[in-house]
Amino acid sequence: MSQRGAIFDLDGTLIDSYAAHFKAWTSVAAEIGHMLTEPQFQSQFGRKNEPILMELHELAGKPCPTSSQIELLAEIKETRYLAMIAEDFPEMPGCVALILALRDARWKVAIGSSAPRSNIDFCIKKFKRLGIEFDAVACGDDVSRGKPAPDVFLLAASQLGVSPEACVVLEDAVAGIDAAKNAAMGSVGVCSTGRTRAELVHADIVIDCFSELTPDILAGLRGAVA
Repeated sequence: MSQRGAIFDLDGTLIDSYAAHFKAWTSVAAEIGHMLTEPQFQSQFGRKNEPILMELHELAGKPCPTSSQIELLAEIKETRYLAMIAEDFPEMPGCVALILALRDARWKVAIGSSAPRSNIDFCIKKFKRLGIEFDAVACGDDVSRGKPAPDVFLLAASQLGVSPEACVVLEDAVAGIDAAKNAAMGSVGVCSTGRTRAELVHADIVIDCFSELTPDILAGLRGAVA
């Protein structure tokens, strides 16, 4: 059997961070002068900070922010977010058991996320305490194009040393599923908080919980060729 790889998104996939992100973004949006609605947040969730902040300024009728303003606001948002999840780390039910099963089946495992490196590093430390380590990490800071461009997943596959066709992406966002397909990888749509099966129907399979998955099921997806 050739090497296979599983690439996990972070927010909404490995961790149920929806509520914490929503609170943090709502507070930053208010400071910009916009009352962020939940549908607006849902459409932004999973994207890089810069386009979100550009959009929030547009919604508030404010001038396009400078790069220094974007950097400052992104830092404020992430500081508030990390403070929330530090109190009660919200790992997704079943993800630890699935990753351990993948390890036993000799899969390589990576994170491929639009989140900033600092957020991912924080979560990696938390997962390490749960007995989980990752073979590779690719994030929004590492690529110029965010999802639905395939860049972050292709980088993760390259770091794993696994061909894209032998990788499966586990994602909760439409843009992430599109990115997996653009990378010629298999895809699993994860119906976490704020997501619906209808949104993710174009994934190869859609799940409500990681307990529905096994390495054999993932191996049977289009992307994970033997």
